[in-house]
This record gives sequence, structure tokens and C-alpha cells, in this order.
Amino acid sequence: MNQSAVRLGLRTLLTLIAAGGLAYDAYAHFDLAATYDVIKTSTLSQGDLFRAEGVAAIAAAAAVVLRPRRYTALLALAVAASALGAVLLYRYNNVGAIGPIPSMYEPAWYPEKTQSAWAEGIAAAASIALFAVVHLDRRHRVADDATGSPPSDESAATLAR
Repeated sequence: MNQSAVRLGLRTLLTLIAAGGLAYDAYAHFDLAATYDVIKTSTLSQGDLFRAEGVAAIAAAAAVVLRPRRYTALLALAVAASALGAVLLYRYNNVGAIGPIPSMYEPAWYPEKTQSAWAEGIAAAASIALFAVVHLDRRHRVADDATGSPPSDESAATLAR
């Protein structure tokens, strides 16, 4: 098996892991949104923010699956890492309301919250690794083009995507 095939397999695996973590993140946020509708300011409820996170997670998962590129890996990283950062921030710090964002302090862990945090962390890590693999793959293709080396069957298939 050549390096191109290994990179393609690794890219596929990392894409599925990142998308799976984001999909669970979306599921958990949509599932919990109604529970948090009562926590609100005059503009937004925490449930509204949960629904927005669910939509962002679905969009990032779809983007990374449909087009696993550096920019979609960064999008997936941004969505997953921001969700993980928010859950950790509000778990351990009573930040209070920030403008239209309600106070979301919740000093407890429960199964769905814990599983969502793990999914977000795994999706973030997979997104970073995916970015690196896609970047290295791109560098190898550019180097092959510069040297005039004919692309292998696998890199030709990768270039077609």
C-alpha cells in the first residue's frame, strides 16, 4: 500500500470521526434545548443557543463529509472546540449573563452533558488531525506536480475530488 492510499484511508477515518462527534453534539443540543428554554434574557434563551449549536454542528459535519478540505476541517474544529469550551467554561465558572446571552452556569455533570463534551473533544482532535493530513496530502501533490512525477492511481483519484 502506498502513502497516498494510507493518507486517503486516514483522511476518511478522521472525517468520519469528526462528523460523528459533531453529529452527537447536534443530537445532544437539540435533545436538551427545550429543557433550557426557561433560562433566558429578554432576547435569547439557552435553548435558542443550544438549537443554534445543533445547526452549526450539522452544517460543519456535512461540510467536512462532503468536502474534506483544510477549511472544512477548521470549520469543524471551530464548532467542536467552541462547544467544548463553552460547556467547560460554564461548568466551572459563573460568568453571568453577557449581553443577550443568559447566564448558563451549571456546576454539574450528567450523562448526556458528559457524552456531549467527550464527542466535542474527540471531534476537535479529529478535526486537527484531519487538517494536518489534508495539508500534508496537498503538499505531496504540489511537490509531485513541481517535479513532473506522474501521479499514482490513488493520487489521480484524490486530485479528481
